[in-house]
Amino acid sequence: MKIMVVGGGGREHAIIKKLKENSSVEEIFALPGNGGIAADATCVDIGAKDIEKIVDFAVNNHIDLAVVAPDDPLVMGAVDALREKGIKTFGPDSKAAIIEGSKAFSKDLMKKYNIPTAAYETFDNIEKALEYVEKCPVPVVVKADGLALGKGVIIAETREQAVDAVNTIMRDRAFGDSGSKVVIEEFLTGPEVSVLSFTDGKTVVPMVSSMDHKRALDGDKGLNTGGMGTVAPNPYYTEEVAEECMQTIFIPTIDAMNREGRTFSGCLYFGLMLTDKGPKVIEYNCRFGDPETQVVLPLLESDLLDIMLSIYDGKLDPYQVKFRDECAACVVMASKGYPVKYEKGFPITMPEDKNIYVAGAALKDGKLVTSGGRVLGVTETAPTLKEAVEKAYETVSKVSFENAYFRKDIGKRALMAGRR
Repeated sequence: MKIMVVGGGGREHAIIKKLKENSSVEEIFALPGNGGIAADATCVDIGAKDIEKIVDFAVNNHIDLAVVAPDDPLVMGAVDALREKGIKTFGPDSKAAIIEGSKAFSKDLMKKYNIPTAAYETFDNIEKALEYVEKCPVPVVVKADGLALGKGVIIAETREQAVDAVNTIMRDRAFGDSGSKVVIEEFLTGPEVSVLSFTDGKTVVPMVSSMDHKRALDGDKGLNTGGMGTVAPNPYYTEEVAEECMQTIFIPTIDAMNREGRTFSGCLYFGLMLTDKGPKVIEYNCRFGDPETQVVLPLLESDLLDIMLSIYDGKLDPYQVKFRDECAACVVMASKGYPVKYEKGFPITMPEDKNIYVAGAALKDGKLVTSGGRVLGVTETAPTLKEAVEKAYETVSKVSFENAYFRKDIGKRALMAGRR
């Protein structure tokens, strides 16, 4: 089979490495890929949002399966365009991808179908938004309505910060047109859990849970990032919590999307908060999370390609999805200054025999050099989380590039939970 993976980050590298395990895979193309992905796939210089060129490439190269991984092309309709040309695809169409493409849509969906989430208000008028934050309880969460590379969420601890957040998003347009509308919601407390799930629109099969580390600095301080590391499984996500989420969140969400005529097929990501009033949805993503994918897929015992093809055919079987009873830890190595300003072009040295997923690197004169904020993710698996974390940091010590930065406390909160 010839496979095409749209995207060029660590998530896509993890997907490609997993797909390569299937013996029927002849060739994998990455559009655009990156310098590190080039070791595992043929990189093609076509941007992830250049849908016309993506479709032309798929048709001209007789692609058997296209995997659209990032949020932007999914929301823009890449899957719709590929399917119009008869290309098998993994990922939701644009009607379903709106579950991530518009936070206002997803919040309204949850309200309509009684799916537990934080209380909220939506505004497309900045003056009314500012009036609201002058009187609402604080802390409060201010979110840009549209896509913002995982950074369009501001937690305001004070009223002044809430005013600044609204101005930053709506007046300064820090996240572009994504900030033409904001969702202002109740601040929830409790352990956060990420649960990726496979679904064909009828059956939903949660993957192993994970815990992301969004803040740039140790101790969960600093700016929000796309993710500085993650561990799996999440120790707070017990069997009892999982069953409650299945009955009150996962199945109701799939049913709600079907009732709205927006059947979701692909990977649906549930960002959850385990509050004292039960699990609640913080956000949905219409695709594999990054860097959650880098710990979830290494634990997947089943064949990823077979699962993707079953989903395309609408025949997903829960029993075909199995995970190893182990733990995984991923430490993201970034360029100093990320997520604001950072330098590029530094040579990277790293061991070849490790699970290292390259996100922001390019090939220059045949050598790998840094080209992004998040440069790579180092993942290790082990029987216990403590061992996985220790192994990941041991491997990190064997990777080097100038201005390298990484958090030293990935997995610390999970280990404090007291489970394996």
